[in-house]
Formats: sequence, structure tokens, C-alpha cells
Amino acid sequence: MNLRGIAFRNLRRRKARAVFLVVSMLVGIATVVALLTVTRALTAQAQDEMDRFGANILVTPKTDSVALNYGGVDIGGVSVGARDMPEADVARIRTIKNEETLATVSPVLLGPADANGRQVLLMGARPDAIFELKSWWSVSGRPLAGDDEAVVGFRAARRLGLRMGDPVRIGRHELIVTGILRHTGSQDDDLLVITLPVAQDVLDRPGRVTLVEIAALCAMCPVEEVVRQIGGAVPDAKVTAMQQVVESRMHALDQLRTLGYAMAGVVIAIEALVVFITMMGSVSARTTEIGVFRAVGFRRTHVVMLVLTEAMLASALAGALGYLAGMGAGYAVIPFVGDAAARIAWSPLVAGIALGLALTVGTLATIYPALRASRLDPTDALRAL
Repeated sequence: MNLRGIAFRNLRRRKARAVFLVVSMLVGIATVVALLTVTRALTAQAQDEMDRFGANILVTPKTDSVALNYGGVDIGGVSVGARDMPEADVARIRTIKNEETLATVSPVLLGPADANGRQVLLMGARPDAIFELKSWWSVSGRPLAGDDEAVVGFRAARRLGLRMGDPVRIGRHELIVTGILRHTGSQDDDLLVITLPVAQDVLDRPGRVTLVEIAALCAMCPVEEVVRQIGGAVPDAKVTAMQQVVESRMHALDQLRTLGYAMAGVVIAIEALVVFITMMGSVSARTTEIGVFRAVGFRRTHVVMLVLTEAMLASALAGALGYLAGMGAGYAVIPFVGDAAARIAWSPLVAGIALGLALTVGTLATIYPALRASRLDPTDALRAL
């Protein structure tokens, strides 16, 4: 009978100790798997939500500003440059190397306009892009979908006396109000939002946009690299990364990951301590058995390999069961901490990590007990018979 067979028979003969060893490791591995799985799911959810929450890159026309002051007295400034940019730049932005990182590209045209005889701030945009980018907008009614429709900001609607279904005349266009933005407390409350082609006609700026707002996926490529590529694609525009937004996003994700890794590290340390104590107790209880092995010709290396094999068999079983239990725990916990259950997947990578971690921790925690067992004097061990 080889060492593996002897180790297996020893585990079966001492069922209570073997079960305790497997369960103690199983709990640790399951905890680590659950933490990693939930952390990954929440990180993915947070990344998606933050990437959808507004623009993190702004493209505007280049302007040169000169501050004018004399004797320490500020007398204003002069801005030299275009007030808008060609709409064709939007297509050029889509040609960058990391185009797949551009979740939403929304060209916007802004300008004052006359609506029903009163001045309003007009915003022309592509409906699908602007409402996806500004996901915090809550519309009473429905977003605009066609060139004959308009959505009005909260304060603008009050000032113009508009309700849903009312007509509003802007230049030579008569539009129907399909929705009213709920109060945001920002300048969005003063907007009158229409489609980009109609705004270009009303403002007499065909083929022009004031700015382009971009939501880039931070996890796929550094925003700074995307900014550099966009700058190369549209050299006549100023490309700005909204650093505060980007840094807060990455900081939140880093904190979430760090918390998960720290908790996993604590659990692994506790698990290693439990395995160490269990194996030390097992060696002490098997002094006579080990003495017999040595007396019948087992070398010290054989004793070490025997103890390590027992630990590795128990660790492999604990790793497999721990992965299953951890995934089950992840599915059970995720509804209470986030809405990311759909993102929890049975990952071969996590399964490999669980099995490898169990074997590594079990082996390392058993090395000293195994060495101690190999140093037992067979004479002293047999004297106890």
C-alpha cells in the first residue's frame, strides 16, 4: 500500500478529526469565495452605474483667453476662438483606437432662442444619447423622440406656462411638449430640449455643435489615454477629463476591492491557524502509530509525506466543497447588499483559486507538524505500547 492509500485510510479511520479539519477549511474557503464573488459583482455593478452616470470627458472648441488688468484692477478679459465646432468631429471621435470604451457620445448645441415670445436656453441634442448620458433626468411624460417634439425644464415650463401636450413655437417650428423635467435644482431646469437638427435650424448654425459630452468606460482603458486619443482625432478642439469624477470613481472601486481582499486575508490567516492546531493535535495523538511506522522501516521523509498527504487530501475536498458553499453564500447575500445577482457567475478562475488556496494553506500549515512527527524517536514511541 502506498502513502496515499495509508493517508486515505487514516482519514477514514479518524472520521471525527477528518470532518473537523475539512469543515474548518471549508468555512474559510467558502468565506473567501463569497467575499471575492460578491466584491467582484458589486464592483462590476458600481462600475456600470458610474459609467452611466453622466459624462467624464468634455470636448469643447479651443479658445484663447487673455485676462485684462491694470494696476491690480481686473477690467475683464477677451476670449479669441470659435464658439462652436463642426458636427463632423463627432464621427472623428468614434475613430479612436479605444473606441469601444466610449459608452455614450452626445453632441450638444446650446443657444438662446425665442419660445412663445420669451427667451429660453435652447439645447439641441440626439435624444437617444442625451437621455442615456443624463440618466438622473426624470421626465414627467416621455422623452422626445422626433423633430416635432420638445422636453421642457421645470422652471422653463413654469415661466412659459407649458404643460404636457401644449404646443410651443420656436422660430418657424411648432413643437409639442411631450415631457417636463422634474425639478433638479440645477441649470437643467431652465432648458428647452429639442432634437439637434431642429436646434441647428432655429439657431442658424447648421452642422455645428457647442460641445460633445462623452461617458467613457473607466475600467477598460485609462481615461487619460482616451483623452489623448480624442485630442489626436480632433486637434482643433479642447478635450478635458473631469478628474474629480474619474478619481472618485476609481477611489470607490479601489476601496471596495481593498476591503474584500483584507477580509479574505484575515479569514485565510484564521484558517491556517486552525489547520496548524488540528494537525499538531493529530501528530501528538498519533505518537505510537508514527513510532510503529518508523520501526517497520519508514524514513523521516515518508512520515513527512504521509502527514502532508493527509492534509492535502482534506484540503482538496475542502477546496471543492468550499467553492460550492461560497458561491451559494454569494447568491444568498447579494440581494441584501446590491442588485447584482445576474452578474454572479460560476467562474473556473475562482474555482481554481479556491482549490489552490486550500491546498497551499493546508500544506503550509502542516509543514511544521509533519517535521515534528518525523523527528519522533521510535524507541520512545514504542515504549508507550
